[in-house]
Amino acid sequence: MSLPREYYLNLVEFRLQRCIIYSIIRFTNNKSCRDSHEGSMDRGGCTAIIGGSSPPRSQYSVKKYFTQVPKSTLASQSNSQSNKKENTNHSEVSLDSSQKFDLSSLKFDPGERTSILSYHPNHRDVIRRAYLLNGPCQPRLLVQEYPQTYIFGSMRRFNHEWFDDIYHDWLEYSVSKDVVYCLYCYLFKDHNTNQGGGETFSTIGFKSWNKKGGLDKHIGLPNSIHNQSKKKCQDLLQQRRSIQFAFERQSNQLKHEYYMRLSASVDVVRLLISRGFAFRGHDESKSSLSRGNFLEILSWYAKKCDKIHDYVLKHAPINDQMTSPTIQKDIVSACKIETVKVILEELNGDYFALLVDESFDVSRKEQMAIILRYIGRMGFVMERLIVIVHVEDTSASSLKEAIFNLLAQHSLSPSSVRGQCYDGASNMQGEINGHKMLIRRESKSAHSIHCFAHQLQLTLVGVSKKCVEVGKLVVLISNIFNVLGSSFKRMDNL
Repeated sequence: MSLPREYYLNLVEFRLQRCIIYSIIRFTNNKSCRDSHEGSMDRGGCTAIIGGSSPPRSQYSVKKYFTQVPKSTLASQSNSQSNKKENTNHSEVSLDSSQKFDLSSLKFDPGERTSILSYHPNHRDVIRRAYLLNGPCQPRLLVQEYPQTYIFGSMRRFNHEWFDDIYHDWLEYSVSKDVVYCLYCYLFKDHNTNQGGGETFSTIGFKSWNKKGGLDKHIGLPNSIHNQSKKKCQDLLQQRRSIQFAFERQSNQLKHEYYMRLSASVDVVRLLISRGFAFRGHDESKSSLSRGNFLEILSWYAKKCDKIHDYVLKHAPINDQMTSPTIQKDIVSACKIETVKVILEELNGDYFALLVDESFDVSRKEQMAIILRYIGRMGFVMERLIVIVHVEDTSASSLKEAIFNLLAQHSLSPSSVRGQCYDGASNMQGEINGHKMLIRRESKSAHSIHCFAHQLQLTLVGVSKKCVEVGKLVVLISNIFNVLGSSFKRMDNL
């Protein structure tokens, strides 16, 4: 038994409203970009959603892999921009008409990151903002899961309680290298200075677990390199206080018009998603009699609702109508992110099981569906589809990497997996290097079960091969359907 559809739609609607508010703010910053592309259709509004607009993550009881910067520091100064956190890992940010950077390629683990100076200068601020909004990488593992190091006659390990100390807003731990870094210094520290520990906290990593004072020494005096880097991070997030923003500030009327156009598009998208209807039409030109569900419903909506009539479609600027296919996909992606967020809030950091299956689509691309099975707040078993991801390789190691990347992206620990359910393929059920064994090595309690639906299918196939009567029955039924389906008169007689 699952909760009603309205429960999820209401929560998604609440969060989409906050996405709309942030998009209005981004609209004012993108004015100059829209003016330079006057002849292009719908390019001005694209970055409103693409830039990422997702509310802050809830605090799960499960140990999080990434910790949000507390409100008392950076988040309190970033104002409405702190609502961009999750979507930055799913979006492609436009820097100008010719340069783009895919934020999904950024590494989560600080030990695996590329030096910030190795990126193109036009990309750096976008990358810095993405890392700041994600917050420092702070995996809260069990004490015994942190590796031990022999230091001066005794075994030492990292203490995750440091995440709750005065270092909570910048301290990062690398699982791959077992060292800690400083997020601020990685983003802004110059590589030609030896102050604040030199390159230790920005590129090399700090590992003297017996010398906690080294962290205090790294912070240093108010004018230290660390505090200068922190100030630069704060200034980067405070775009509304910049001179550029003051010159580009638009009137309240322009903001209101943009809000009405975006709200109308979001309402139509929510309707089509809830009913499972297609968006696009074969011919979406103005002379077409059927321009597709999205444009047709929006047109009907504008005629019936005087509130939006003067702001959408032909009454909107030609480069900011919020109806292009790119805008539609961005709004759908925002709905997907908010829906997954609601599911994770319902999971509430509890144990869960993985249900995974692969199949190729009509374009012959291999797609992997990942479902979480858990006990909901009402005490009922819930099964929720989280994502359908394209995989180029169906080997056990590739599938494991894709699943673990998904868990890390949503701050879910592999140690919380308590069950696995797959088909009977060798790459999934192999007793040595199968996918289930790779998961078991990470979580010993992740017991594997052969999918009952696949077992039933194999049973029916096996019975039909062994029992002649069953095989004849299957053939007879198939022939009956073929005969009846080939004639509408026979179908009417039924």
